[in-house]
Amino acid sequence: MASRLEVKSLVNAPGFLIASLTLWWQARRSPGALGVALRAEMLKGTFWTYSAWDDKAAIYAYAGSEPHKSTVARKRRVMRDATFVFFTAPADELPLSWGEISRRIAEKRDSAAPDRETGPTASPTASPA
Repeated sequence: MASRLEVKSLVNAPGFLIASLTLWWQARRSPGALGVALRAEMLKGTFWTYSAWDDKAAIYAYAGSEPHKSTVARKRRVMRDATFVFFTAPADELPLSWGEISRRIAEKRDSAAPDRETGPTASPTASPA
């Protein structure tokens, strides 16, 4: 699973980073998490996540638990855009490069451009990690 999250203003980037680090820490300790990574492009206001899980049930359990659940609700109002991509990959191909993650997200964004959900109402189920 991978995500690209963009804040509306660079003023929101530091707080978003702190929240992201909290969720990264939570995800790393969640049942079913095989690996979790976070990349922050602070001067662009863009945050990337990449995670490997045993199955989708583990991802949804993490997403529905605290502090993830309330943090997402709180941070939606400062988000401009969110893209989530689910995929499977053989264990021997992990971890994928950030370039590959970026490519997969760009492909999803390009294919969904006309009707893509964006902004604070974007749903993670269109989808961290």
